[in-house]
Amino acid sequence: MAGNKLFQKLMTESKFINVKGKLMALSSPKVMGIINLTADSFYDGGKIKSDSDLLTKVEKMLEDGVDILDVGAYSSRPGATDIPMRDEWEAAVDGIDSILKHFPESVISIDTFRSTVAKGALEHGACIINDISGGNLDKGMYDLLSEVNAPYIMMHMKGNPQTMANLTDYNHLVSEIIDYFNAKVNELKSLGVKDIIIDPGFGFAKNKEQNYELLNKLSLLKILDVPMLCGVSRKSMIFKELEITPDQALNGTTALNMACLMNGASILRVHDVKEAKETIKLYEAMTKN
Repeated sequence: MAGNKLFQKLMTESKFINVKGKLMALSSPKVMGIINLTADSFYDGGKIKSDSDLLTKVEKMLEDGVDILDVGAYSSRPGATDIPMRDEWEAAVDGIDSILKHFPESVISIDTFRSTVAKGALEHGACIINDISGGNLDKGMYDLLSEVNAPYIMMHMKGNPQTMANLTDYNHLVSEIIDYFNAKVNELKSLGVKDIIIDPGFGFAKNKEQNYELLNKLSLLKILDVPMLCGVSRKSMIFKELEITPDQALNGTTALNMACLMNGASILRVHDVKEAKETIKLYEAMTKN
């Protein structure tokens, strides 16, 4: 009887996503490690120059306890250069193949807004789709989601990486973000998509002040009743506020990651896995009673 009550409590208090046919419980926050396969990313672009570089990075993240590896081959930093789809597809698929050959138990998400790239990544062993555009930049994404059983992370953004820096006008920032997600969650559920995760999109079509307003009111997004991913790692909202460089923004990242956890984040998307895992451990020590 006690076991049944515990199970029922776990089911009602936890969110689960289906990855590789297994349930991943988000009752304990998870860490998503960023794997950039492009030279154009704002912080660590160009650091992976070979297969050996990739595997070294992945091995370190796994040793540090990463839960999900987020593989991306398209830079989404503000003003980034557009990359041809074929180039993105080849880089992403080659990277996924290499990771799973050497670390077959890895849980991989594909960071792309292109349905063709997402489909290829899933066919090569990725099991989560992470879409910065929430389906807005490729209408084929929702068609794909209706056909595959893969968790879908959708971010709030206006425009695209080339234009979003100029699209920061809001009447009511948080209310508009909630309305955006509410409509999309309902649409996805109508298509049969079961595992939906939202990402409020820090730095995407939001200026520094708006990023901090969003962080301060982040708990309001709990009304959507879906898991939330937050990605603040080394972003300009940190290094511009502190007047430092992205290389110096780890301490600030840790501080804001704790704020995200305290306001409802289930997944932290980070460059630095060890520090994020430690942040979660301290958060759980603080909240376990």
